[in-house]
Amino acid sequence: MKKPEQLDLFAAPPPAPPRPDERLVELASRLPTNLRLGTSSWTFPGWAGLVYHRRYPNNATFIRESLGEYARYPLFRTVCVDRSHYAPIAESELRDYAALLPEGFACVTKVWSEISTPTVRGENGTPLPSARFLDLDLFEREVLGPSRRAFAAHQGPFVFQVPPVPAGARAFADALERFLSRAPTELTPGRPITYAFELRDKKLLTRRYVEVLRAHGAAHVFNWWERMPGLAEQLERTGGLVGPLIVRLLIPPGRRYADLKDAWAPFDRLVMPNAEMRREVVQLVRLAESLGLPAWLIANNKAEGSSPLTLRAIAELVAHPAR
Repeated sequence: MKKPEQLDLFAAPPPAPPRPDERLVELASRLPTNLRLGTSSWTFPGWAGLVYHRRYPNNATFIRESLGEYARYPLFRTVCVDRSHYAPIAESELRDYAALLPEGFACVTKVWSEISTPTVRGENGTPLPSARFLDLDLFEREVLGPSRRAFAAHQGPFVFQVPPVPAGARAFADALERFLSRAPTELTPGRPITYAFELRDKKLLTRRYVEVLRAHGAAHVFNWWERMPGLAEQLERTGGLVGPLIVRLLIPPGRRYADLKDAWAPFDRLVMPNAEMRREVVQLVRLAESLGLPAWLIANNKAEGSSPLTLRAIAELVAHPAR
């Protein structure tokens, strides 16, 4: 795929915004209506000429306003808000995000790591059980409440990124059962909440875990990540889709996040396309479509080098299966 022309995002004066690429508009029209494509975060200046065409006066303005331009890219109907993993996003900032988004655009939100991480570090560095792990009151106060008040029209699944649990898989599944059995089921009247769990340890992917998710209508996140089984194997282990389909394409097996972040920047080209990964994603998308389930596909730059180009390639496979 041809590398897009690199533009200067921070030049002035700004030109008139270009008309949407008709090829992308046509491609988007061929995708299943249940499928939402989006990237893992959005503030990448290297996407100039690919996603971004507006000229921004400075980087601060780009970070503050680029979500509005991102949300009007023809293929994108979602984005993963990653920064919420590191700290809750203030209600006022959620309102600012909402003001930039068109009707019908919904975001995947990563839940604050204080809630999704089972341990804290003791004084000598020894991991200790965290009292905040799957703390429902904390989740409602810091995450769910602000979303309800300021972002409900654009709220998609809440993704809990769960690292290894020292207490073991059974203890994790039991904690998950306690959390989901008490958790609110609606964001606003008539709008269900999707709780989704992304495991970073294959030992947690057990029958009991799947049973808990199914019992409460929660979702397993199919992640393409360095230390997890492949997407097809995860589907086999779960015995089919568990809740809405949520796929996160993150890092190729055997690679390290930090290494790729440096080597593949500025993320404006495909460096390591993976045909097998793409085929497995398409199979999952087709399965969700056949079952009438919502499907959310999130790509990280570190999956193949440029998440917009990864998603465009997968969209072509979905829209034109004979090619």
